[in-house]
Amino acid sequence: YYGGDCASLNIAALWKKYKGTEEPPAAFGHNRDWNVDLIPKFIMSNGKLVKMLIKSKVTKYLEWKVVDGTYVFQVSKGLMGGKKAGIHKVPSNDSEALKSSLMGLWEKKRCRNFFKYVESFNEEDPKTFGGIDPTSDPFAALIKKFGLEANTIDFVGHAIALYPEEDPKTF
Repeated sequence: YYGGDCASLNIAALWKKYKGTEEPPAAFGHNRDWNVDLIPKFIMSNGKLVKMLIKSKVTKYLEWKVVDGTYVFQVSKGLMGGKKAGIHKVPSNDSEALKSSLMGLWEKKRCRNFFKYVESFNEEDPKTFGGIDPTSDPFAALIKKFGLEANTIDFVGHAIALYPEEDPKTF
């Protein structure tokens, strides 16, 4: 495949790379419907790189696409102690948190409250801090405040905040 470690693979190439000679299940649809980056590449919309690209006027030669959604692969306990695996959409707001299949009923409520806090946070209005000091308190303080479970911390830290570290204390 072209690109080595940074390649984007369709479902057939992805399956071949990780499953050997097996064919992907028909349930995944057409091969052309998939394009999975082995190393996702994002440019944050409010970052210095975007400002530099706009200033240099190279943006007219680039194609921009908004990310429609972020998905994670999760293995969870199934009925009778078995394991169940699947691809799930990562919630990006409070209403999606309530519909997400990544969390149980009580965790959905905690996650929704976390998203509401983040959405209402205003750096210039200390009333929105909710007892958290954004300049000195670590992310662990937010985790404790909302009582988020390990699985929720994992997808918030990695799929939303794009932190590469595994330990939530380093987020």
